[in-house]
Amino acid sequence: MTTNSLMNRLGDRFADIRGRITSDASMAKITWFRVGGPAELLFQPADEDDLSAFLKALPRDIPVTVVGIGSNLLVRDGGIDGVVIRLSAKGFGAAEAIGDNRIRAGAAVPDKRVAAVALEAGLDGFAFYHGIPGGIGGALRMNAGANGSETTERVIEVRAVDRAGEVLVLSHADMGYSYRHSGAPKDLIFTSVILQGEPAGRDSIQKKMDEVQHHRETVQPIREKTGGSTFKNPDGYSSWKLVDEAGLRGFSLGGAEMSKMHCNFMINFNGATAYDLELLGETVREKVFTHSGVELHWEIKRLGKFLKNKEIISFRPKLND
Repeated sequence: MTTNSLMNRLGDRFADIRGRITSDASMAKITWFRVGGPAELLFQPADEDDLSAFLKALPRDIPVTVVGIGSNLLVRDGGIDGVVIRLSAKGFGAAEAIGDNRIRAGAAVPDKRVAAVALEAGLDGFAFYHGIPGGIGGALRMNAGANGSETTERVIEVRAVDRAGEVLVLSHADMGYSYRHSGAPKDLIFTSVILQGEPAGRDSIQKKMDEVQHHRETVQPIREKTGGSTFKNPDGYSSWKLVDEAGLRGFSLGGAEMSKMHCNFMINFNGATAYDLELLGETVREKVFTHSGVELHWEIKRLGKFLKNKEIISFRPKLND
């Protein structure tokens, strides 16, 4: 479906929607890799009620894709069909301490902002967010973690809107957390969360945040066009060690490279396309498996369509009979 035909089909059903709807929206401007084709339609709701109204009005057969701030996202060069929803900072970007050692945060709040709010409130348990370059919505979806801590340790309840536009409240158990994963239904759009901390002195919290920041600056290529950790850590292994031991530190294809500083970070160092980056990742997965027998799984979320004759077949290890 082309954007014009999609817009014509939708007609005036969104006349009362207060958010912004953009046709052929550049996803390369959103993703930190700075690559990818356009979204057929991009919707940025004004608030939770606006999001609910939009989804109730949107025909159920039109695909919906939800993205965050784009830090751990690779959009393929062919773009994304249907509607891409990205929560606005204005409508979903507030974070505040609410008493009982808790913080309420909108899904568009950067993780780093939650750490700062916790510091001001004297709440421990959030320093790890200071080193995660993402948003709370993404953290909820993938159980983001760093420095030995994970989002699951902090979640009390989550507000979300489903594909039918209904607003739901989920408990921690409803989120179904495991390593870098939430078992909550994939069509849910998280809008806000209540997080639990523990009281502590600000000096102690600041020290932890400084340690996190120092670690990031000294071992991660934070000033490059990157998507953070490329692969999840397999049980009992560190992905970067597996990549390094396979001789792939600094390995490049096209304009994409496995960082020399941290070889589980993939970077766009020289005008890479999404094809270059995904092909690099799949090649590394194959080479690591050949070298160590350990299969790496993507942590970076990959979305959208391949361009014609630029398809990539995901690596699948051959199992012995």
